[in-house]
Amino acid sequence: MTQTYENYIGGEWTGSNSGETQDIANPADESDVVSTVPVSSTEETDEAVAAAAEATDEWSGMPGPERGAILRETGEILKSRKDELAETLTREEGKPLGEAEGEVQRAIDIFYYYAEKARDFGGTVKQPSGGRAGLQTKKEPMGVAALITPWNYPIAIPAWKIAPALAVGNTVVIKPAMQAPTVGTMIVEALDEAGIPDGAINLVCGPGSEVGERLTTHDDVDVVSFTGSASVGEHVYDQATNNGKRAQAEMGGKNPTVVMPSADVDKAADIVGAGAFGGTGQACTATSRAIVHEDVYDEFLDAIVDYAESLEIGDGLDRADMGPHVSEDELAGSLEYIDIAQSEGATLETGGEELTGGQYDAGNFISPAVFSDVEPDMRIAQEEVFGPVLAVIPVSDFDEGVEVANDIDYGLSASVVTDRIEEENEFIERSESGVVKVNEKTTGLELHVPFGGLKRSSTNTYREQGDAGLEFFSYIKTVYRNG
Repeated sequence: MTQTYENYIGGEWTGSNSGETQDIANPADESDVVSTVPVSSTEETDEAVAAAAEATDEWSGMPGPERGAILRETGEILKSRKDELAETLTREEGKPLGEAEGEVQRAIDIFYYYAEKARDFGGTVKQPSGGRAGLQTKKEPMGVAALITPWNYPIAIPAWKIAPALAVGNTVVIKPAMQAPTVGTMIVEALDEAGIPDGAINLVCGPGSEVGERLTTHDDVDVVSFTGSASVGEHVYDQATNNGKRAQAEMGGKNPTVVMPSADVDKAADIVGAGAFGGTGQACTATSRAIVHEDVYDEFLDAIVDYAESLEIGDGLDRADMGPHVSEDELAGSLEYIDIAQSEGATLETGGEELTGGQYDAGNFISPAVFSDVEPDMRIAQEEVFGPVLAVIPVSDFDEGVEVANDIDYGLSASVVTDRIEEENEFIERSESGVVKVNEKTTGLELHVPFGGLKRSSTNTYREQGDAGLEFFSYIKTVYRNG
């Protein structure tokens, strides 16, 4: 069944001023229209920012525990709709239902987490000197927060931006990605039902070239948070900071897993396979490079090929192991990299084909690809593919493995698979990435610790999630009292 959604501005649901809409189709079956959303412009964006600015005093003036109560109730509402949200997420983005259920639960947990954090957020008291009566810090919200979110985690990422922004007293304008805006809109529905004041949360659906661009330059926006591609994120960051705003951008990755001879090879293949092909490889933290010691290279290659070939590809609602690409354009991008890799001399061991026939004709399906004979300077080993494409690279020792892992423009997530504690510790110290893992996949995050990357993966200004998320959306005022 197709649902029609609208923008949410100043506590009212409203369509685009032009009346233009866009259908959101199921990438597993493009005849299945999941929702219809408005296509908005700078005009509606200005209205949303004005509503957020007008609501700042009321929302920031509300005691933290009361803001937290609204966030907690939002979590409860999302929990009551968990099955519906997961099914909608799978239909609009394509990931298997089990992964969608996990992502929805994460969003629920995020609202619960920041609901409690809202109670404690305030400042610190220090001992004064020089006869002063008091010395303290006071944490204040930035003001109006503009949030620009991607399609690949369409409920978790909006949640981890919205919840901390609101918890500390900011008002919010969010622009969800147009490929998968529905579940993000459903978060706003839950906040509305939970009783959030008019204007404290606003949602505008529309293209980044208009809505996103306006949010990053609007005089009344104080802070901008973006997640998406490196090229767009760098532009957003430059636009925002050139206009005097605080900004953060979390962007792409080319994430390695280094596999050493002490590792259990079958376990290593399971770790790499889950990281490479989960979510159809459409994650900024996806494993795209397996950097494998030559002593176990051939054994690992056989195991990862078996893993890839064992995956059931199909509709996420049927709980297939791997779903479709979110769009024809994303599918075409992966297929292009398959051709580039082969033209550069890499060997396609398995997969990398657009799937056709039967259920596949209605969607954007590809078989998971594994490449061998990959040199570290090949494009397949340097550029983000954003699909289920794995480059397997041989190295002669641990030092070379770390060097190859680091020799990249990105630095988001990296892991090592080893049974040697000294290699674990050294990898943690030497890895040039914001997230370092030992004996687990590069994907998957805990919500109460910071998340962010280095190099071209991040502006590396502020982190997201945990207490770091609260710090980004607030500033510190130092108060001196005398007499």
